[in-house]
Amino acid sequence: MALSRVVDVDDTIVAIGSSTAPATRGVVRLSGPNSMSVAVRFGIQPQSDRRAHRVDTQIDLGDPLGQVPVRALIWPSGRSYTGQPSLELHTYGSLPILNAIVRGALAHGCRAARPGEFTLRAFLAGRLDLTQAEAVLGVIDADHRGSLDHALRQLAGNLSRPLESLRSELLDLLADVEAGLDFVDEDIQFISDQDLVERLTVIIAAVETTRDQLSQRTRDKSEWIVALRGLPNAGKSRLLNALAGHDAAIVSDVAGTTRDVVSVPIQIQNHPLVFIDTAGIETVQGQSALEQISQQAQIQASRAGREADIRLWCVDRSSADWQSTCQAMHHQAADKRRAAIDLWVATKSDSVTSGPPPAPWIATSGLTGDGIDTLREELVAQIEQLDQSETDSVAGTAARCAGSLQAATTAIQSAIDYVNQDDGHEYVSSELRLAAAALGEVTGAVYTDDILDRVFSRFCIGK
Repeated sequence: MALSRVVDVDDTIVAIGSSTAPATRGVVRLSGPNSMSVAVRFGIQPQSDRRAHRVDTQIDLGDPLGQVPVRALIWPSGRSYTGQPSLELHTYGSLPILNAIVRGALAHGCRAARPGEFTLRAFLAGRLDLTQAEAVLGVIDADHRGSLDHALRQLAGNLSRPLESLRSELLDLLADVEAGLDFVDEDIQFISDQDLVERLTVIIAAVETTRDQLSQRTRDKSEWIVALRGLPNAGKSRLLNALAGHDAAIVSDVAGTTRDVVSVPIQIQNHPLVFIDTAGIETVQGQSALEQISQQAQIQASRAGREADIRLWCVDRSSADWQSTCQAMHHQAADKRRAAIDLWVATKSDSVTSGPPPAPWIATSGLTGDGIDTLREELVAQIEQLDQSETDSVAGTAARCAGSLQAATTAIQSAIDYVNQDDGHEYVSSELRLAAAALGEVTGAVYTDDILDRVFSRFCIGK
C-alpha cells in the first residue's frame, strides 16, 4: 500500500467492516466529508447535524434484494473513530446484501477503502497514536484471551503514555539547554549540568527498560508458568505429582495441606513449564496465628494465579457438589484478572462412573494416571498457540520500535557524555533533538511515509 495513495482524506470511503462469513449481523462503514449526503441518497435522513445518533429504517437495494432493514449509526460531525463524519449501516450478515450496499455507496460517490484506511484516518486525526493503531490490529487478530489482553492494554496507551511522558521531559530539557545558549553572553544558566545529567540518566534507564520489555516479547519464553487453582482437597497436589512423574508435593486427604506455593519445573515435549501448587481457595477470617498463616497462603495463591501464563482450575469430580463448585470456579476465573489460558480439570475421575464431564472439562486421575496424557497434550497445544500469538500480537510494534528506542538511548547517552566532558551545550542540544525525534517515531508524533506504510499495510480492508 503506497501511502501517497491513502492520505487523500477528503475522499469518502466505504468498506465492509465485519466478517464476510455468514452471520446474523453485518456492517458497512463509511467515513469522509460526504458521508451524510450518501446517507440521504440511501433514503436515510440524519436527525441531527452535531450529535451521534441512530436511525432504524429500510433502504432499497433494487432487484432482486429489494427493501432491506438497516440500523444506521450516524456521526454527523468529527466526533467519530476517524475524526470525520461517519456512517455505519448494520443489517443482515449476508455477503450479497453487504456487497450491494457497498456498490450503492460507490455509485453515490464513495471510494473503496484501502487496507487499514479507517484506522489510518483515526491516527491522522489524533484519535490514536501508532502503538494504539497497531493494537487495533492485535485486537482484530487475537484468537484467545491472552493475546486480546495484550492488545487491549496497548490500545489503552500502556506503551505510548510512558514514552510520551519521557519525550515531553526531553523537550523540556531541550528548551532549558537552548535557552541557556540564547543567553550565553549574559552567563544565565537555566539548568545545571548536574541536574541535566541526573534527569537524563533517569530517562535513559526508563527507555532502556521499555526497549528490553519489547525485546522480551519477540523472543521465546524461557519457561511457562502454570498455576493449579481450586478448593482445598481438590486433588491439585496429586495431579501435580502425576504430571511431574514423581512425588513433588505432599498429598494428604486432610484439606489445607498446601500452605506455601510449591514450584515444580516440568519439561513437556521440549516445552519448559513451572507448575505452581497453591493453597485451596477459601475465605479465612480471624487473627489467630494459624488463621494469619492461612490468610497469607491465600494472598500468595491469588498472586500466583494472577501472574501465571496458564491456570488449571481443578474440581473434584467425585464431590457431591460438583456442579456448584464448577460454577464457583468459573466465577473465580472471571472475577480475577484473566491469565492467558484457563484450562478446566476434573480431578479424581476414577471414582466416578457417570461418564466423562462436559466440555471443556478434562477428566483426570492423579491416582491411576487416566487423562494425564490428554492434559499434557492440551497444555502443549495451548502453549504453542500462546507462544505464537504472544509474538504476533506485539511483533509489529516491537520490531518497528526497536531501532527508534536504540537510537534514543544512544542519543541520550551521547548528550550525557557531552555534558560530562564539558564539550558545549550545542552538542547536547543536537543529541536531545535526535532522542526526542526517535521517541516520537514510536508513538507517531514524528512519522514518515515509510513508517505508516509498515504499520497500516498489515491491516485488512474495512478496519
